Amino acid sequence: MGRKVTVDSSTMMNKGFEIIEARWIFNIPVDRIDVVVHPESIVHSLVEFTDGATLAQLSPPDMRVPIQYALTWPRRLPARRAALDLAALSALTFRAPDTTRFPALSLVRDAEKAGGTRTAVLSAADEIAVDRFLSGSIRYTDIVRLVADTVERAPEIACESVDAVLEADRIARELALSWLP
Repeated sequence: MGRKVTVDSSTMMNKGFEIIEARWIFNIPVDRIDVVVHPESIVHSLVEFTDGATLAQLSPPDMRVPIQYALTWPRRLPARRAALDLAALSALTFRAPDTTRFPALSLVRDAEKAGGTRTAVLSAADEIAVDRFLSGSIRYTDIVRLVADTVERAPEIACESVDAVLEADRIARELALSWLP
């Protein structure tokens, strides 16, 4: 993982971005998308069907297999890594995320529900916030605060064109760069 993805993983912003992706890729309302914390990193996705059955995509804790699957779907290509050894696993654990400790998840859900270019603002603000943290100009605990403040202060822009999204991105970056803790 790169430095930004590592920081986004620690704030759970990456899970928030995955909520946005799932919402648009599968046309599922945000309220129907759950996030669970899974420390073993073996289960990469779960899909619950209307009959209550759940299918899981499991592989070793390495994103190459899920990414390969996403890029080659519906085909399956041979993997050049070891298969998952289920017998070697002692347990798979899951728990609900602590949204008090990780407010990024609620922030993302709120931005997605607000519509317009709010998620573009959120994404741009997160890029600036993580960059500012990595450069030492803000503290780790300021990352989500900066993003939340930028989303709140940015004007509402209808998502009617690519130009509108780019304008929202530009404004968000300006706001995030001017943010003071």
